Amino acid sequence: MEKNVRLRILSYGVIVYLLLAFSWWSILLFVKNKDAYLAKAELLRIALAAEGLYIDEATFRQNEAFLLIEREYQRQEWMIMGEAGVFVISLIIALSLINRSYHKEMEAAQQRRNFLLSITHELKSPIASIQLVLETFLRRQLSPSKVEALSSSALQETQRLNQLVNNLLLSAKLETAYQPFFEAVDLKELITQLVTMLQTKHPKADIQFYSSEQDGVWIEADRMGLTSIILNLLENALKYSEAPADLEISLQEINGHWQIQVADHGIGISDKDKEKIFEKFYRVGNEDTRKTKGTGLGLYIVKEIVEAHAGTISVTDHIPRGTVFTVQFPISDPPENLASKMKRALDQKV
Repeated sequence: MEKNVRLRILSYGVIVYLLLAFSWWSILLFVKNKDAYLAKAELLRIALAAEGLYIDEATFRQNEAFLLIEREYQRQEWMIMGEAGVFVISLIIALSLINRSYHKEMEAAQQRRNFLLSITHELKSPIASIQLVLETFLRRQLSPSKVEALSSSALQETQRLNQLVNNLLLSAKLETAYQPFFEAVDLKELITQLVTMLQTKHPKADIQFYSSEQDGVWIEADRMGLTSIILNLLENALKYSEAPADLEISLQEINGHWQIQVADHGIGISDKDKEKIFEKFYRVGNEDTRKTKGTGLGLYIVKEIVEAHAGTISVTDHIPRGTVFTVQFPISDPPENLASKMKRALDQKV
């Protein structure tokens, strides 16, 4: 960090020096060009006077030879100004690029720092909890109810650790070798299953699912990818909502697209952060004082998987309070193709 600041100050110093030096040389060129112009004009005046052709200054300034000298002088003045302008513009562009690179480097360094802080906590916390439960089992004789409670806690921490590792592996895979496996998926049924699972996991939360469709909503997609999208959006909504969390998820057809919306009544997202939340490792706030868990990978994974399905994702404010994430997938598969895939999927269930 300190090294980058020094390099930035040094680059600014070099640019300021170049500007001052170029300004000095530009002024010097103007002066020398003016001196050369005056010297040539004087020599021409003396030559004409020696030949008896010099009448007066007005007639002299209409002489073709003098007009040629004047045109050359003006042309060189424009050349100097043009080169000066190009040089100044080049320096401004260079300064802009340096600023942009510096800010990107600072943001990347901050994101790496945030990730290291968050991943350290996210890894150590469940491991420490599981270790504590196992040590308690070894050292004490516990009642069946206590054993069940501690086992349930350890299982939850194991699931949390497993999800963290899966997210890390998936984020790495998304950059190189992610290939969605497309199959017929009942989107409505999938959302219902995930809502039920999360409702069991968070019994105090109120998760409402609304669908405009009476029957199943079949699309051709990667089931695991869709599961990751919906789970990440719902768990984010739960994470950033005050207990007891209150959120809604809806499914409907909009202009030839299946649209999924997840709306919460949580703390919301500022306009500045809305532009960055889909970046890898980006998290809102300061990692040193953060209370919510996470690594900054969830929304990055969601965006990458959505785009792999030729879909779009956006985030808006939920009036009067909270956030709305909107995901849209195109309805592009011919009905006869999707119908046969639906039948195969249903047969596999049976």
